[in-house]
Amino acid sequence: MDGDPVSASFLLLAALLQIDWAILQVYLLESIILILLLFSSAMISGSEVAFFSLTQKELEICKDSTKVTDKAILRLLDNQKMLLATILLLNNLVNVAIVVISTYMMWQIAGKDNQGWIVVFVTMLVTAAIVFFGEVIPKVVARQRMLSFARKMSRPMLFLASSLRPFAWLLAFLGDYLERRLKKNKQRARISVEDLNQALEITTQDEASDEARNILKGVINFGQITAKQIMTSRMDMTAASLKTPYLEMVKLIRESGYSRIPIYEDTLDNVVGILYAKDLLLHLEHDNHFDWTKLIKPNPLRIPEYKKINEVFKQFQSTHIHLGIVVDEYGGTSGLVTLEDVIEEIVGDINDEFDDEEEKLFNRINETNYIFEAKIPLNDFCRVIGLDLSLIESVRGESETLGGLLLELFEKMPIKGEQVSFAPLHFVVESVDKTRIRRVRVRIEHQKAEKYQSQDAE
Repeated sequence: MDGDPVSASFLLLAALLQIDWAILQVYLLESIILILLLFSSAMISGSEVAFFSLTQKELEICKDSTKVTDKAILRLLDNQKMLLATILLLNNLVNVAIVVISTYMMWQIAGKDNQGWIVVFVTMLVTAAIVFFGEVIPKVVARQRMLSFARKMSRPMLFLASSLRPFAWLLAFLGDYLERRLKKNKQRARISVEDLNQALEITTQDEASDEARNILKGVINFGQITAKQIMTSRMDMTAASLKTPYLEMVKLIRESGYSRIPIYEDTLDNVVGILYAKDLLLHLEHDNHFDWTKLIKPNPLRIPEYKKINEVFKQFQSTHIHLGIVVDEYGGTSGLVTLEDVIEEIVGDINDEFDDEEEKLFNRINETNYIFEAKIPLNDFCRVIGLDLSLIESVRGESETLGGLLLELFEKMPIKGEQVSFAPLHFVVESVDKTRIRRVRVRIEHQKAEKYQSQDAE
C-alpha cells in the first residue's frame, strides 16, 4: 500500500482530517453509491420523456428496424400503463434511497446529537440535487435525443419492468380503478340530467303545463349553462367612454332605457366601472361642465366566460351587484350578463314596461315558421322552438348565437336570400350587413325533429 499513490493520498487526507482510514473508506463508498443513485434517477426520469414523446415517424423507424433495442422499445410501449407504473416506482425508490443514505452520512459526520439541522440541511441539499440533476437536466437532454435515449434505456428498462412486474401491476391496477370510478361518477352526473329532462317530457305531456315544464327544465339545466351562453355580446352592449360629455351621457341613458351602463377607458376591453341611471337624477339641471365620472361605481364584477350561471347567481347574491362584465381568457371584454339574464333561464323571458317591442328577438309566424334576430343566444333559440340544444352541438363550434351557428353552416358570410338546412331546421337569411347576419327565417320540420329527438333519446 506504501507504493500506491491513491491510497497514500487518502491516508494523508484522513490524517489531516483526523478521520480513521476505515471510516473514510465507508464515506467514499457511500458517496459513490449516492452518485450512482442520482445518475439512476436521471436516467429513469429521462426515460419517461423519451419513451412517451416518441413521434409516429420514430415509431415507424423502430417497427422497420431489426435492432434488439428497437424491438424492446416497441415491447415496452405495447403496455404503456405498466411502463409508466414501472418508471414511477423506480424513480420513487431511487429518490427515497438517496434521501436515506445522505441523511445517514450526515449523521455519521456531524453526530446524532444534531439531528434537527441535519434533517433541514439534507432535505434542502438533496431536493435541489434531485430536481436539477435528476429531473431537469435529463429531461432536457432526453427531449432533444428521444430515440437515442430510448434505445439506450430500452433493455435495462425491459429487465426492470419484468423484475418489478407484480408491484407495477398493482400500481397500474389502482390507477385504472380510480380512473374508472371518476369516469363512472362523471357519466352518472351527466346521465342524471338527461334522465331528468326525459322524465319531465314523459310526465308533463298536456299543453296546459308548457309554462311549468319550461320552468322545471330551466331548473334542471341551471348548473349546465355558462355565462357566455346567455350574455349580451360585446357588439350589442350599450357602453360609454369616460370622455363622453355629460349631456350626451344623459341622452344615451334616456334612449337606451337601461338602468346601468358600463363605462370604459380608451377601449371596451378596459371597463372601469358602472354608472347607475338613478345617480344622475339629482344632477339633471347641470350642463356639459358637470363631472359625471365621480358618480361611477368602480371595480365592476368580472365573470369568466365559462363560469356556470348557478355560480354567477350566487356571486350576484353575495355582492349585491346585478350586472357583471364577461371576460375571455385574456381579460378582454366578451359581453355582459345581468341578474335578469340568469333568472330568465328558469322562468323564461321577463318583459317590463320599459322593454321596447321592436327589440323582441323573434316573431312566431305560425307553428313551424319563425323570424329570429341573428344575435339571439342559441340557448334561447332552442328554448323558443322547443328543440334540444344537443342536436346542434356537432355543428355549432364555438358559436353562442344563431348568427354564429349560421356562419358555421355556411362556412362564409352569406348574402340575403341564401338558404341552408340542418335537419330538422331550414334557415333563410332575411337581412345582412357588411359584418354580420341580422335576421333569419327558420322553418321547423316536425317529423324530422321527432325522428332526431327519438334517436337522441336512444
